[in-house]
Order: sequence, then C-alpha cells, then structure tokens
Amino acid sequence: MNCIKMAASLPVLGSNASDTPRFSPPGAMIRPGMGAKNSRREGQRCSCRRRHLGSGKKRAARLLCPDAWNLRNGVATLVCIASRIAPSTQMAAADVKIGNLRAAVDKLDQISENEKAGFISLVSRYLSGEAEQIEWSKIQTPTDEVVVPYDTLSPAPEDLNETKKLLDKLVVLKLNGGLGTTMGCTGPKSVIEVRNGFTFLDLIVIQIESLNKKYGCNVPLLLMNSFNTHDDTQKIVEKYSNSNIQIHTFNQSQYPRVVTEDFLPFPSKGKTGKDGWYPPGHGDVFPSLNNSGKLDTLLSQGKEYVFVANSDNLGALVDIKILNHLIHNQNEYCMEVTPKTLADVKGGTLISYEGRVQLLEIAQVPDEHVNEFKSIEKFKIFNTNNLWVNLKAIKRLVEAEALKMEIIPNPKEVDGVKVLQLETAAGAAIRFFEKAIGINVPRSRFLPVKATSDLLLVQSDLYTLVDGFVIRNPARANPTNPSIELGPEFKKVANFLARFKSIPSIVELDSLKVSGDVWFGSGVTLQGKVTIAAKSGVKLEIPDGAVLENKVKNSRIPHISWKF
Repeated sequence: MNCIKMAASLPVLGSNASDTPRFSPPGAMIRPGMGAKNSRREGQRCSCRRRHLGSGKKRAARLLCPDAWNLRNGVATLVCIASRIAPSTQMAAADVKIGNLRAAVDKLDQISENEKAGFISLVSRYLSGEAEQIEWSKIQTPTDEVVVPYDTLSPAPEDLNETKKLLDKLVVLKLNGGLGTTMGCTGPKSVIEVRNGFTFLDLIVIQIESLNKKYGCNVPLLLMNSFNTHDDTQKIVEKYSNSNIQIHTFNQSQYPRVVTEDFLPFPSKGKTGKDGWYPPGHGDVFPSLNNSGKLDTLLSQGKEYVFVANSDNLGALVDIKILNHLIHNQNEYCMEVTPKTLADVKGGTLISYEGRVQLLEIAQVPDEHVNEFKSIEKFKIFNTNNLWVNLKAIKRLVEAEALKMEIIPNPKEVDGVKVLQLETAAGAAIRFFEKAIGINVPRSRFLPVKATSDLLLVQSDLYTLVDGFVIRNPARANPTNPSIELGPEFKKVANFLARFKSIPSIVELDSLKVSGDVWFGSGVTLQGKVTIAAKSGVKLEIPDGAVLENKVKNSRIPHISWKF
C-alpha cells in the first residue's frame, strides 16, 4: 500500500496521557482526556484552514483537523494530507466503514428499524466531519428580545378559566433515563428519597396533581426512560394509578456501543447485555417522542407545548407566565437560563450568531478565548436544561430530519474493550426552531441534586416542603446557596444519611468543607465558613447541639471547644 492510500485509510489518531491510541473522526467535539499531542502550536492552521488540536493538558475539549493524524512512537508529528488526498478518496473510506457498520447493525434484533436508522445517521454525520466551527468575532451578546428577562414577562391571567385554557395546552416531560449509581443507589435516580420520605418522582406527581386540582386542567406527565430505567419505572408508576394525572412513559433510543478497534457494534461481538448498549443523550428526546407515537397522541389532544426538564431538578416547576409568553408570541423553543456563578463557569451559554440564537458549549471555544468564556462578566448566563418546545415544530423538524445537533463523542472502556458512544444534547437544538428565545429566570428554578452535597442543601432548614414544592427559607439573607464539599465518605446516600443524626441548620452558612471520618450529632448549627477535617484513621464526632461559626475543626487539634 502506498503512503497516500495508507494515510487515506487511517482515521484521525489521538493519544491520551499514556500514549494509548484513540480514534476520532473529523470535526467532532472531543471530551476531556482525548487530546492529541501535535508538533504544531495550539490553534495553528494548516493548508486545510482548520485549527488543529493542541495539547490535551491545556484544554479539555478541542476540534480535530479532519486531515490530521499523529504518530504513536517518537515525537508526535502532525501530517496534513488535505492537499494530497482527494475528498472523494476520504469519503470512500468513510463509506466502507459505514457500510460494514450498517451490515452488522441490520443483524441486531434487539432494536427497532427506527433506532437502527437513527444510529446509522448519527454515525454517518460523525464520520463526515460536518461540525461547524464557531468564528469568535461573529459572536454577539443576545439582546433582551432574544434572552428575555423574567421580570419583564406579562403576569399570568387573573381569570382562572383563562389559566385553565393555557395549561390544557401543556404537557410536562421529565428526563428519567439516569440511574442513581453515582450516589450509591440502584434503579432510576428519580426514586431516590429527597425529603420527608418523598422521592423526586413523588414530588413531580404531587406538583402536577396540585396544578390540575387548582385550575381544573389536564396536564399530563410524560417520563422518557432509558432501557436502564424502563422496567423499574413501569412498576413504580403503578402506585400513582389513583392520582388525577395521566402518566405516560416511553423509551429513548437504544444504540449499540461501537468498538474503537474495528468500528463495529459491540453487541455483534457477543456483548448482548446492557453493557453493549447506551442511551444517546437527551437530544434524542425529539425523535423518540415522535417514534413512540406519543407526539401524535398529544397533538390529537390539542396539546401545543412540552415542558422538558431533568427529573432531579427540584426547581423545574410549571410556570404559567413563561407558558403564556410563548403562546402569545408563537415562540417555538425556549431555553431557561439563569445568572452564572463561579460554580457554573463551564456551563453552556446562549449567544447570537449569524442572526440566530445558539447554544455555545466550552468544547466549541477556541483555546485563546476559554478564560473569556468562563468569565461571568461577558457570558453572564448558563443553560438550566429547562426547555419549552412547540409540539408541532418538533413534528415538522423530526420528519424533515433537520435536527442535526452537535455530536458529543463519549469514549468508554467496558471489560477492557475500548468503545465509543455518540450523544447529542437537547439544548443544542435551539438554533433549528423559529422564534427561539431564552428566558433569564431566577436561580430558584435551577435546583439540581447531582450529589449528596446537594441533598444536604434540600434536606436542611434552608428549604421547606409545601404541597410537593421545595420552597427556599426566607430567613436566608444571602441570595445564593452555601457551597458544600463533602468527602468520599459521604458519597453514597446510605453513608451520607448514617453520618448525620439530623441534618444541621445551615441557614446562615456560607461554605462547608468536610473530609475524613466525620460524624454529626443532632441539632448541629453551621454558620459562616466552616471546615471540618478528620485525620486519617481518626473518627471525629461533632457533638449534639454544637454551633460551629467560622471554624476550622481538625482532629489533629487535641482540644476543641464547642458552643452550646
């Protein structure tokens, strides 16, 4: 094989810190750890006019030049073959790869024809290198017409009948595909107990029940499950059979993981269990809603908008003001954004780009502008993933196959085999909808529970529970929540609960950092900035009724005084 032909047959080759080869097709977003080492300087362009990948140590995500690859041994060398290989030759190599993949996928009987077609389409886009690059100079800060301040929205109708008419056009959809494994729980994350014995799902049902009862409306609840959560969720929703809401479930797509070595589906190599498959991100909500038949059913019932949110976001409540605004202004898509804090600097933000509103993720940002992107001065808002979308618009765009969101490669290793899964995000769809807007909402509408540190917040006296709604304590003067860092001893929910006789009072807490074998008594109060550290091998117990205010408590200190 001559060198030109050999180069044409090679995919882009990246390397991780251990120089293990990792393949990435052109134009893809690259996740952390996939950086390649090149002899060119970061950001330098070659004859193909694309910015090359820089050092993975300096950036978590970059774009690859579609004609670049580097050698594994010796000095990593970037070779641009754009001027030597005809595009048709490169396309032919990708076509062969897709052909082999399609033949293998056709033999998989665990998934539907729609899922097979969707998967092949996603992989084909990935290999084609169609990803658009952001030109930084074209980015504009959205005006108040594009990202509407929540305070400027018209008030909700005072007439209850008018409000009922609005709500009868709405359906609530919760993303329910995630497991609680990161918090040490089995089954869907939505069944983790949040407060007073109620789970996420309990609270969601109670909230919609209250809404339907108050206004005499019929707002149904949809749960988008994954194959990981479907069976358990079906059993769990049976307990709500006597509620006054309709609960519908459907599954998002099930795609085969791709083996990196030969780019064939993992299940075709005998991995037919759950480890051979993956759910392709919440961007799949739109085609899955259509393929399930639920979209047509909702449209036939006169529903117009779907409110999509993560099931673990306790702040994602139905807001009549937002719904009223969208219906009256005929906005097809709305993303709720909220002011960015230092804890949110990596979150996606909304920009105006070439006349349309668009989501900008950190993976799309040129290296020299990363600090600017993280700044809370220029990019002041971030995506909450609370989305309001017109159902007819979803139908139109899905049938036209027009929702081509940015693809996020997610490399994994399963039983020693390197695999790749391709995902999309629902927020990236905003640029395909007409009259799409953002609404800058209060921070209270973003209250996710991703870890036990978040669970501590919502279980404390910082919040109360009223009719299923988690309400912030007005006694808290600081508008932001305290920052909480708990050590690995608190990571699992069971261990977290065991280490607290009762959840401390934190209304006046600014920050808390706990490390080591620390145990809390009952009636503990934390105020100001508190750090508690137990020396390795030493158990540190915080006595009942202790008040810690601006304290550093360390088990190395032989005498610790407590205030009662």
